[in-house]
Amino acid sequence: MVGERQAKVRFMLAFWLFVLSAVAFLDRTNISIAGLQISQEYGLGNQRLGWIFSSFLIGYAGCQVPAGILAARFGPRKVLTFGVLWWGCATALTALLPSSIPHALALLIGIRFALGAGEAVIYPAANQFVARWFPQQERGFVNGLIFAGVGAGSGLTPPLLSWIITAHGWRAAFWFSAVVGFVAGGVWWLIARDTPEEHPRVSEEEIETIRAGLPQTLEIKGMAAGRGISWRAIFARKDLAALMASYFSFGYVAWVFFSWFFLYMAQVRGFNLKSSARYAMLPFLCMTVFCLVGGYLSDRLTVLYGLRVGRCYLAAVALLLTAGFLVLGSQVHSPQLAGVILAGGAGALYLGQSSFWSVSADIAGKDSGVFSSLVNMGGQVGGALTASLTPFIAAHFGWTTSFGVAAALAVMGAGCWLLVHPERALSR
Repeated sequence: MVGERQAKVRFMLAFWLFVLSAVAFLDRTNISIAGLQISQEYGLGNQRLGWIFSSFLIGYAGCQVPAGILAARFGPRKVLTFGVLWWGCATALTALLPSSIPHALALLIGIRFALGAGEAVIYPAANQFVARWFPQQERGFVNGLIFAGVGAGSGLTPPLLSWIITAHGWRAAFWFSAVVGFVAGGVWWLIARDTPEEHPRVSEEEIETIRAGLPQTLEIKGMAAGRGISWRAIFARKDLAALMASYFSFGYVAWVFFSWFFLYMAQVRGFNLKSSARYAMLPFLCMTVFCLVGGYLSDRLTVLYGLRVGRCYLAAVALLLTAGFLVLGSQVHSPQLAGVILAGGAGALYLGQSSFWSVSADIAGKDSGVFSSLVNMGGQVGGALTASLTPFIAAHFGWTTSFGVAAALAVMGAGCWLLVHPERALSR
């Protein structure tokens, strides 16, 4: 009975982080599903639509470090609740924008930038939560669960929002996204606490289980107290730059799917709205499944062979597989087969997703929120670049070249993982 209670509390909260992650990607990818309608209503075109996509990621990347500092200072419960309410408001503002309003492009760019700034808190705060609540041997799976929300949110977005858009228009899809966010944020505030010791339903046995699995037997109270951020030690890590560069390549590839895959299937492969939505689900379903598999493998390999194999080598192999799928999928003639193969590339990419975040917690401990925010900033810069660069490359050199560039960056990202040493904790 005690064992059931132990598992129930911390994994229940991990599941709700999965839900918040799914909501975050519902709110950030809804514009790509509604992109055709928004582009027509405001007279934008793909290039200007790409600027709107990029503005979200610029706001998201630019606010990563402040988000990490806020998570360390105020705790993941408050910061995540505020963040979810913020991005719900930004989503609602998009729906309120009249079709005849002057300077619609500038306003959409500003609103999406604000949405990105609000969403910047989600993963640094979640990583701070994981560092406080989960033993090292559970972090791979838990991060895999959290980032499975990326695939779940993005995967449900195409068919669900396409149905809403067809029946009620694109604004209704944004209202739906906003309401879901408000509800999810309210539930998180009610059920979450910053540390296991603060939660009324966590037993002493569970607290001891968590403490026993913290690297270097870090005390939970000490981690929560935030005894100053170890900036010098963080920036002294040579593998921080390697992780940022690898996550840059990861983000570039991921946002090919988040920003352009739906439109690619519609405009290049010739699918209608319904078929595009169906095939656009495949990459995100693969992300969901392989994120969970990758998290499990990361923990299992770590136990058997150590952190370098479980975190670094797994992620490197995942990126190499991704490159192969992207090259092959972009060159096959069958639209249906191309959709399936490219979806396999998205799944392979997310096989190594949990490694980036587990490594941040392994290395940085109490500073994991800030450390992971720096790594995540690299990923979002990559995403911002692909949002605008992908249609430019496609227009001048073809979509095969666009996917080829993404594949080359994936190979570079795999090489960067060989420079990372999670077995060496942050020296303070």
